[in-house]
Amino acid sequence: MRSVRDAEVKGKRVLMRVDFNVPTDKDNNIIDDTKIREALPTIEYLLKKGGRLILMSHLGRPKGAPEEKYSLKKVAARLSHLIHRPVAMAPAAIGDEVKCLVDKMHNGDVLLLENVRFYPGEEKNDAEFSKALAELGDLFVNDAFGSAHRAHSSTTGVAYYLPAYAGLLMEKEVKMLRQVLEEGQQPRMAIMGGAKIADKLGLIDNLTDKMDVIAIGGGMANTFLKAQGFEVGRSLAEDDLLEEARRLVKKAEEKGVALLLPEDVVIASEISSQAIIKTVNVGEIPADMMILDIGPRTVERFREAIMEARTIIWNGPLGVYEYEPFSHGTREVARAVASSSALSVIGGGDSAAAVHDLGVEKGITHISTGGGASLEFLEGRELPGVAVCEAKATA
Repeated sequence: MRSVRDAEVKGKRVLMRVDFNVPTDKDNNIIDDTKIREALPTIEYLLKKGGRLILMSHLGRPKGAPEEKYSLKKVAARLSHLIHRPVAMAPAAIGDEVKCLVDKMHNGDVLLLENVRFYPGEEKNDAEFSKALAELGDLFVNDAFGSAHRAHSSTTGVAYYLPAYAGLLMEKEVKMLRQVLEEGQQPRMAIMGGAKIADKLGLIDNLTDKMDVIAIGGGMANTFLKAQGFEVGRSLAEDDLLEEARRLVKKAEEKGVALLLPEDVVIASEISSQAIIKTVNVGEIPADMMILDIGPRTVERFREAIMEARTIIWNGPLGVYEYEPFSHGTREVARAVASSSALSVIGGGDSAAAVHDLGVEKGITHISTGGGASLEFLEGRELPGVAVCEAKATA
């Protein structure tokens, strides 16, 4: 990729896509500024080099029109606090008033554009909207890995009009994921969780070509268990994908990949924090019960594989992690990965949340900021926001 380090930015208007899609509470206050902090290395680098920094991001899911709760004003205030300098807030993302603000900028100034998803052209990757954004800058820096799988105006469209470079976070994300997939030391292990196999078919398929061990938990494991003839009671299972699950099991066998499925599970009749739980073998699940976590014997089996692994990628919780009775498997696996000496990458989402909740993030080599983007990258799919930093698009 063309790195921001390769760009001459002094005195230039740097149009930079960041991922400031931060979580907020019911009163619209930011409750976790991790995504803002992850962008700081690139922001501070560009300011140190004398760039005039114009930031653009989305927040939430507005329907192509302004909504106050999705305004980036609160983000501008938080960013200003973090970088210890003023961050001007634009009233819009494009238009004459915004151009006027940009024209008045000096080297080292920071301007945050209003939510790009207030415009229907953003998600449509509309050429006119892309061009209007591009007119604000002299070069484009994409540091929003979390949105790199979206071919939107602010992630890819502007690269048709401006030279495009990868920010430091984008570089780090791509480097770490590529290292796990292509260069990691053996044995290489993937830990896959989450609710549905349908969401990760391509991922499991691709990882079967690259991993030595694949451990599967969460709701998606139920489909594999059912495909092998086990009764799963009222558990979530995708009957239309049973044959696909059998195909993946067979492929793993043919490739010599150790496919680890639950041996014992935690079951209950309801999903709640007050649920009465029981641990049983996978062949002993009553018809009126649900599988909601991996059991202790499975945790130990996964832990043994983790301790032997030299490279680990993990994506997705191994139970209904949001409820304490079913969080044990995910928590214990998080502790095991953090205590291992392997190169470890967490693919964002709930598995990253588990690591943060336990305070063991220092034991992880890299925690991705892009849940959906990291999934698609690990599937082997081209990410539009990465591609524009690799080869110059032409107008």
